[in-house]
Amino acid sequence: MTALSAKLETLAIDGGAPVRKTLLPYGRPSLDDADIQAVVEVLKSDWLTTGPKVGEFEECFAEFVGARYAVSFSSGTAALHGAAFAAGLGPGDEAITAPLTFCATANCVLYQGATPVFADVSPDTLNLDPAKVSAKLSSRTKAIIAVDYAGHPASLDELAELTASRGALLIEDACHALGAKYSGQRVGGIADMTVFSFHPVKHLTTGEGGMVATNNARLAETMRRFRNHGISSEARERQESGQWFYEMVLLGYNYRLTDIACALGLSQLEKLAPNLARRREIAEQYTEELRDLPILTPTVRDDVEAAWHLYPIRLRLELLNAERADIFRALRAENIGVNVHYIPVHQHPYYRELFQSSESYPVSEDAYKRLISLPMFHAMTPQDVDDVIHAVRKVLGHYETKGKRLRLLESRQAK
Repeated sequence: MTALSAKLETLAIDGGAPVRKTLLPYGRPSLDDADIQAVVEVLKSDWLTTGPKVGEFEECFAEFVGARYAVSFSSGTAALHGAAFAAGLGPGDEAITAPLTFCATANCVLYQGATPVFADVSPDTLNLDPAKVSAKLSSRTKAIIAVDYAGHPASLDELAELTASRGALLIEDACHALGAKYSGQRVGGIADMTVFSFHPVKHLTTGEGGMVATNNARLAETMRRFRNHGISSEARERQESGQWFYEMVLLGYNYRLTDIACALGLSQLEKLAPNLARRREIAEQYTEELRDLPILTPTVRDDVEAAWHLYPIRLRLELLNAERADIFRALRAENIGVNVHYIPVHQHPYYRELFQSSESYPVSEDAYKRLISLPMFHAMTPQDVDDVIHAVRKVLGHYETKGKRLRLLESRQAK
């Protein structure tokens, strides 16, 4: 399909034939017979929750990401909450984070009675801008929660310097970034605590689930107790030692991950390397074949190897005669399951009402108006990828403004 022929096609939203007959979602889990068998074996065992598979999964996961400890949780959100608790956040404290993220990143601060403080993101990666963070530091800052947006690690060295200057902790929300590398090192052993998610559309799934990796034994032990009602020992430990006695030493939650989920996680972990490689192949093809369109493709900095949970493009609306909503609907009509990540947290009704703030974050807000996430998951076939490229070219070719498009091409040629 050439660029010209794609441009001449009638859009599905206008009555033309869609690029695909069935919807291609933006994300999808990939399970095989080995995954199913791993779960079946646990279902036939004596332990369905908090059994031997939990420790095994945590140990293997910690080894993969290069951390001393890994503590599993029932979801990525629960893992964020565990990290916020271990960081000691409480009333009167502040944690600085990005507005361009899923609301759970900021919610975990509120769970602790602390205050989330937003700092704007960098225009290239849409990750926290260290200069903006520096301007928000105060005597109340107890943590910085950096988001690895779309799977691109944040500026971890610069942010770590800022936390060190305040005696605060760096929490890395790497729920998008399992397997990503920063300065040659996998994320997981760099920040004080690194949080991962195992939601079905992530690189590895346990159904629901999460993990916090850390090199700090005290933080790890605090999180283990926090996820288990604040109790100082677990049921399996007591059974193995023939003891019944336990004590609650802090106010915790039931955030335990099951043996069923951990068995699935172990099986999925074995396939993570090829899954990451496939996502990188898809991202490379998208970038190569969409670069001449009126969009901004994602930036990858030189010291980073991205994990590509998402492939977010930003529409160059000044070169289009349509808004993001029009482009979104047209792509969905072509059966391309695009999505938008994210509504900035401070724009959600709950946060507007809670903080009554008029502060703006120009980079985050401008990005939100332009963002569309293309399908990105490791089970995508070559035809799936070709369909996405075809549909994007078809739709943007229909809505591009010819005069502005010509000037864009001329400016690129001049460079």
